Amino acid sequence: MSSDSADPFYWMRVILASNRGTLMELGISPIVTSGLIMQLLAGAKIIEVGDTPKDRALFNGAQKLFGMIITIGQAIVYVMTGMYGDPAEMGAGICLLIIIQLFVAGLIVLLLDELLQKGYGLGSGISLFIATNICETIVWKAFSPTTINTGRGTEFEGAVIALFHLLATRTDKVRALREAFYRQNLPNLMNLIATVFVFAVVIYFQGFRVDLPIKSARYRGQYSSYPIKLFYTSNIPIILQSALVSNLYVISQMLSVRFSGNFLVNLLGQWADVSGGGPARSYPVGGLCYYLSPPESMGAIFEDPVHVVVYIIFMLGSCAFFSKTWIEVSGSSAKDVSIWFI
Repeated sequence: MSSDSADPFYWMRVILASNRGTLMELGISPIVTSGLIMQLLAGAKIIEVGDTPKDRALFNGAQKLFGMIITIGQAIVYVMTGMYGDPAEMGAGICLLIIIQLFVAGLIVLLLDELLQKGYGLGSGISLFIATNICETIVWKAFSPTTINTGRGTEFEGAVIALFHLLATRTDKVRALREAFYRQNLPNLMNLIATVFVFAVVIYFQGFRVDLPIKSARYRGQYSSYPIKLFYTSNIPIILQSALVSNLYVISQMLSVRFSGNFLVNLLGQWADVSGGGPARSYPVGGLCYYLSPPESMGAIFEDPVHVVVYIIFMLGSCAFFSKTWIEVSGSSAKDVSIWFI
């Protein structure tokens, strides 16, 4: 059993709280996907969900059941598409064991999310899983002692450790600094600095809000305020958009493995392995998946500006749609909030 094959979800694992080759392989994808589908069904009035506790309990129960079905479905697809090696070489027994492991791990994630939703913790399960994964990724990418043999020689994966290693082993210190800040296909200091900068900007804007003055019609003369944050829907639209794209990736990869060269399959997505150091990863190079994915590098932005424009339109449009849908379904729209003050 191997997890060294190219990873098509390399760029999305942080936001999906997923780790390659571990029990958290599926991450929060089943939870988010089930929630996405159920919320869209409720928003489109295909299923009627009332405000009574019984209806909410039935809705949450159906969402959890749907999440279990998606978990076992994704586990089967991951194994059968060769994410851990050729299924024919591994045998039916090993494939079944991997599917069971992924399903049980996904079930535990569902239960932990349910536990946090019941109030036995701080925040939501999805946000906690993502925050934990991001913190682990930042620390590992900065201080990882793992060595990787690249065309430039053996290097450390961690950006900070690589800085001291390059300064100690290279005679040209200026070139060593440049390589530590801008090396390709491995974590570098510019990645770390950009992460800290984005982290600070998000914290700053997180405090932005507008307090709307409210005058109660029931209690005359009583005033209050309702705060509206700049990030009103928080990271929910990004999470839902990532879940949508990740499921499209799964379908495209599955069809590419089984029907390689088919015109319709290539229209959905064509995949190629990324060369160079760092983890093995796969990236769409054609088809719909290519245009729904971010540019791989700064150079790719200038090589194919149409790709950039299509991706920006898709990203902004899908996030706006999910934001509007989430506000309406979750009871956070202006109409729903106004009922509280009547």
